[in-house]
Amino acid sequence: MKIAVVFGTRPEAIKMASIVKELERRKLDHVVIVTAQHREMLDQKLDVFKIVPAYDLDIMQHNQDLFHVTTAVLNEIKPVLLKEKPDVLLVQGDTTTSFAAGLAAFYLKIPVGHVEAGLRTWNKTNPFPEEANRQLTTRLTDFHFAPTEWAKKNLINEGIKPEDIFVTGNTVIDALLMIVDPMYKFQDEPLKSIDFIKRRVILLTSHRRENFGEPMTNIFSACRHLVETNPDVELIYPVHPNPNVQKTANKILSGVPRVHLIEPMEYRPFVQLMNKAYLILTDSGGVQEEAPTLGKPVLVLRKTTERPEAIDAGTAKLVGTDKDKIISTAQRLISDKQAYLEMSTKANPYGDGKSAKRIIDILLEKVK
Repeated sequence: MKIAVVFGTRPEAIKMASIVKELERRKLDHVVIVTAQHREMLDQKLDVFKIVPAYDLDIMQHNQDLFHVTTAVLNEIKPVLLKEKPDVLLVQGDTTTSFAAGLAAFYLKIPVGHVEAGLRTWNKTNPFPEEANRQLTTRLTDFHFAPTEWAKKNLINEGIKPEDIFVTGNTVIDALLMIVDPMYKFQDEPLKSIDFIKRRVILLTSHRRENFGEPMTNIFSACRHLVETNPDVELIYPVHPNPNVQKTANKILSGVPRVHLIEPMEYRPFVQLMNKAYLILTDSGGVQEEAPTLGKPVLVLRKTTERPEAIDAGTAKLVGTDKDKIISTAQRLISDKQAYLEMSTKANPYGDGKSAKRIIDILLEKVK
């Protein structure tokens, strides 16, 4: 059996890394294909996990749109799949790479395995285009690797046969446990100079397309208020390279004391930063899953989330992009030790770090 693994963005690389490493460990026939939907941020993750792709489609263009990404993936991956003839193609999550690669495999009658299947908001424009990508990928998939029972129920409700769904946990926890190091020391400023014991550090990640404009202005304004009203609080924001994000971030947060706007981080130091932070504000999907393993409360800066397990478990709160709600919820966690303790000690609903092993075991049994 030959397994093809395709991914193109930073989060996909993180969540597929443990699968690639498990394939390498077992010396199974496989081929890694990257689309480079995100070029620089993807390359960082390949270096961290020491993954060398067999094929790099290198599709990224400056200021690219969804039309380009979709058609470029379809056109560039076709000859690779025709040459390699894999028995199954693994895609991950909700990116345009996942949907387009899955569609290419479907056209070539190659079975598709969907890692992190079954997440839903049921609002096709939020997150955009990720929710639609997920639902479309489901229709193309033969092996649905759901991270939780909730995700499995979503798939069953959409008519997917239960025997084609496998609850495996989320591979992001595998990656996290491979990387986290309590003794880690930052080498670069400003992180090197921050006293993470005496200071309460808020880590912010914000980049989603649906938050561009007023929602992002609200997010950054709320963060500025939290820093200015709490003398022991510092904010660290690895600013996403998208010009829409950078313009708003610089306008509201640049030059504010105890606010650190830094370059996007490689995965290894970013995991350590999550581990040292006091509180995390994010519109990222992966961070919602990772932070609870490290005992960090998460405030989700989105109107909806396809990861309600964290909300139900009490490890995350959905606060949206309303400035006042962000401030009031975060301030309570800063001021109320009991409220903070209640969130930080909840169990992570997303897995135990053995998801990749389960996925490969299932493929070895099921793929003929």
